[in-house]
Amino acid sequence: MIIVTGAAGFIGSCVISRLNKEGLNNIIAVDVLRTNDKWKNLRHLDFSDYLDREQLFPFLENQPKIEAIIHMGACSATTERDANYLMENNYRYTLKLAQFALQNSVRFIYASSGATYGLGELGYDDDESKIHLLRPLNMYGYSKQLFDLKARREGWFSKIVGLKFFNVYGPNEYFKGDMASVVFKAFNQIQEKGYVRLFKSHRSDYEDGQQLRDFIYVKDVLEVILFFLQNPDKNGLFNVGTGKARSFLDLVNSTFSAMGLHPKIEFFDMPENLRDRYQYFTEAKIEKLRKAGYQNDFYSLEKGIKDYVQNYLMKGFAHY
Repeated sequence: MIIVTGAAGFIGSCVISRLNKEGLNNIIAVDVLRTNDKWKNLRHLDFSDYLDREQLFPFLENQPKIEAIIHMGACSATTERDANYLMENNYRYTLKLAQFALQNSVRFIYASSGATYGLGELGYDDDESKIHLLRPLNMYGYSKQLFDLKARREGWFSKIVGLKFFNVYGPNEYFKGDMASVVFKAFNQIQEKGYVRLFKSHRSDYEDGQQLRDFIYVKDVLEVILFFLQNPDKNGLFNVGTGKARSFLDLVNSTFSAMGLHPKIEFFDMPENLRDRYQYFTEAKIEKLRKAGYQNDFYSLEKGIKDYVQNYLMKGFAHY
């Protein structure tokens, strides 16, 4: 039995689909659905039962035989202002799950975030001995950082896996609203208006559209998760990015190209309240991931966007 939290969300639903492709369906899907349309991400998946987040711990009290917990569930909104909610939902819930897993010898793989790096002034090194120096820019990033720090303090990284996701894009993100990827937003802008709007640069060392991010296709994220699931002797805190920063201009041009269209881009001023906390560069250091034994090639930005646009977005938002 494998438990997947955030099962109806973007990455969580893709995880279950990937497990299904491995012939695995003894899966407990856990999420909080409420009125969100993300339930549609569950329709094509094969799993043995669904539990609301609040039902999971009573279920675990019966001590079922569990092989792994893949904990993707969290509030991922970087704009969420309710700090108490984020502490309870992102930090405390993860802590309780990790403690259960460690006490019962259950494989535990959880989602951290590249948001823990803040402005990136200290770089993007996933060395566990340095994470206490990081200063996240928002409460979401801090809620992720807090558990990373707890795991380090308790010495848990010798037994569990934390994955610091960078800018993930791909199918099944259709219900993320403002938190959806720039690829998804660009595709919809092109469909609706015929052009894409991007922030102007407000730094002299970056031209408009040349702000850089480490964009990673969700299919690569799934292979990393599967690698750690299949290699329980590999543990620690790892960046999950391509290790190659690309510009927003590259991303938008690739989206137009995948749609068979000529690029049309409009640059506009960034809101003043964002200018002093806007990241102009992110790039995951992935040497630690490689050293752990993960050697798969990553999708290039062009190849990933082409697959996403042509095989999913242009096919009625098909699911992975």
